[in-house]
Amino acid sequence: MLSRRTFVAMLAATATVGIAACSSNSTPQGTPPASGNGGSSPAAGDAFPITIKHALGEAVIEKKPERIATLGWANHEVPLALGVVPVGMSKANWGDEDGDGLLPWVKEKLDALGGQTPVLFDDTDGVPFEAVSNTKPDVILASYSGITAEDYATLSQVAPVVAYPEAAWITTMDQMIELNSQAMGMAAQGKALIADLDKRVAAAMEQHAGLKGKKVLFSFLNASDLSKVGFYTTHDPRAGFLVKAGLGTPEIVEKESAASKAFWKDMSSEKPELFNDVDILLTYGPADPTPLKEAIKADALLSRIPAIAKDHVVFLGQDALSASANPSPLSIPWGIEKYVAKLAEGLE
Repeated sequence: MLSRRTFVAMLAATATVGIAACSSNSTPQGTPPASGNGGSSPAAGDAFPITIKHALGEAVIEKKPERIATLGWANHEVPLALGVVPVGMSKANWGDEDGDGLLPWVKEKLDALGGQTPVLFDDTDGVPFEAVSNTKPDVILASYSGITAEDYATLSQVAPVVAYPEAAWITTMDQMIELNSQAMGMAAQGKALIADLDKRVAAAMEQHAGLKGKKVLFSFLNASDLSKVGFYTTHDPRAGFLVKAGLGTPEIVEKESAASKAFWKDMSSEKPELFNDVDILLTYGPADPTPLKEAIKADALLSRIPAIAKDHVVFLGQDALSASANPSPLSIPWGIEKYVAKLAEGLE
């Protein structure tokens, strides 16, 4: 991977070549063809140029983008859900059971669209600037991501960048859909997508009416260190999604969510009473949750939390279903019924 400094220098040196390439009808070697649109057309009111303001600046998109690149989690699912195959996107780094870089719902959608698999960016250790640039994007969608101001400045030399509206990693799924679809000139289709997803979630919740209003603590417990209880605040899409779906929020989560925009908080296990109103403890963990389950039950402090004492704990592993707990446009149709059913296990 090139360093940012080397990459910027490369951009400057090849600017003229890049302009010439953009005016050509040929496809750059080693990159997919322009994104397909699946027959979709811009909705009324989506006239270009479009300006999208965000936390890191603004993206001015002069014309309807044909080549779309995405960075971060699930941004690529918006164009895919709207029938457009990106030229490049971040590879899956969680829940990818077969190691092909694609979550199953993304693979299924690509197959349904008959599109070529996009270039997969490995952004585990930072933005792969050269790889993104090589896809020759017209726009870069990163509304749900952790790109920095410095990343943004560099990427903006490649194409307009749609970053997050407030802060890194707290963009809701609805916001992601709204921003990304707007950048594509498909705002109306984006709104329709949100409405469809809401209906799917509501239908799944109706099958488990006992969940309504139950307070869920979304955590990530580690058997090797039980001195703290970490949890997602409602600013994180995972916890925020549960609230929108009709579940309740524990008092400590409400308090910490109101105090800052942080998406994660740690509390000392020495105060287990802070979690007395938790009905279901939902936690990530290892593929085999048995050691973690035994550890928290045996812990002198954590075992005093009612949800743990009553075995109202739901364990998420490292599989695709666990990855779907971070809601996205394609994961909901694929797994919302299974996810809600798994949550309901916490009441048994």
